[in-house]
Amino acid sequence: MTTTHHPRPQTAAQVPAVPLTTEGYSVLHQMLRLRWPAWRALPASEKSAIAQEASEALAAMEEHSPGQSALYSLIGHKGDLMLIHFRNTFGDLNQAELQLANLRLSDYLEPTTSYLSIIELGLYDSTLKIYKELTDQGIEPHSDQWKSEIECKLNRHKEAMHPRLFPDIPPHRYACFYPMDRRRGEDKNWYQLPIEERARQMNEHGLVGRRYAGEVRQIITGSIGFDDWEWGVDLFADDPLVFKKLIYEMRFDQVSAVYALFGHFYVGVRVPAAKLEQLLSGKLPE
Repeated sequence: MTTTHHPRPQTAAQVPAVPLTTEGYSVLHQMLRLRWPAWRALPASEKSAIAQEASEALAAMEEHSPGQSALYSLIGHKGDLMLIHFRNTFGDLNQAELQLANLRLSDYLEPTTSYLSIIELGLYDSTLKIYKELTDQGIEPHSDQWKSEIECKLNRHKEAMHPRLFPDIPPHRYACFYPMDRRRGEDKNWYQLPIEERARQMNEHGLVGRRYAGEVRQIITGSIGFDDWEWGVDLFADDPLVFKKLIYEMRFDQVSAVYALFGHFYVGVRVPAAKLEQLLSGKLPE
């Protein structure tokens, strides 16, 4: 008996597996350790002058437009300070780094880590609708017409979502930052799931976050190709307990329980630039 094998359809004509995204501000997190022994050894007048110079520079960066910077006092051993910078371009982020490196305070700071990413909105639901609409019109995936149609639709979405893509840094007292990946190992691989299933799981995941909308502000950044993890997550709230509750509840989602991997967590207290000298004297501003 002869078995006839039918060839699989060419993948080039199939709907792409990659979800569409729109991007906004470039983002840099800097975690720094203060060399306390060297700092304490300075005369009080010199410490005051150095702190004043840094305070004035950071105050200007807080008000920078477009994009801002914010300073946090880190809790725990992973560093003393965390700076978050939102800017239009990576070049602008590098300029912020250079500006800080030229302050006299930088002589007493050591970087512990950093994270480079870009604000990202994942568009799973919209992607499925757009791909279906284009394929129903008989437009070949990845063709010039396909790319042109998608670019047009993404530009409209980016305009509509401008406040979410280019936000101010939330003013809340506490910030929590962590990087994360989607599992792509031998047993479970997020990237081999059908796009429809990924969309379903991400929609379920998003429902949890929306329940905390009044208590916490979440900003997701994409870092594939920019840093060691795939995404960064910033949470901002006036009560840090909400970080635990939100992240714990999300762990029970399928997408997190099965496919999520997490990096180190960094939690800090917001410090206005004007209060930097008080912080460097060992007193956390109220």
